[in-house]
Amino acid sequence: MPSLVLDIALPAEKLLAVYQGRANRILIKSREGTSVSLPAHHLRPFLTTAGVFGSFELEFALEGKLIGLRRLG
Repeated sequence: MPSLVLDIALPAEKLLAVYQGRANRILIKSREGTSVSLPAHHLRPFLTTAGVFGSFELEFALEGKLIGLRRLG
C-alpha cells in the first residue's frame, strides 16, 4: 500500500475552526512534499488539549482512498 509520512504540529487554536464548523479538512504537506487534504475527523483519536502533534503515516489505496492514519514512534 502506498503511504506518506506527515509531521503534524496543529495547536488547539488552529483546530478551533473545525470544531466551530467552519472547516472540515486540514491541509498538510508530507515529508516528501506532497500536499494532503485530510478530513479533520481522522485526527480526533490523536487530539489532546494542546492540539495534534507528532509524526504519522497515512496509508491509502492505489486509487487514493484513505485506508488509515497511525502515529509513528
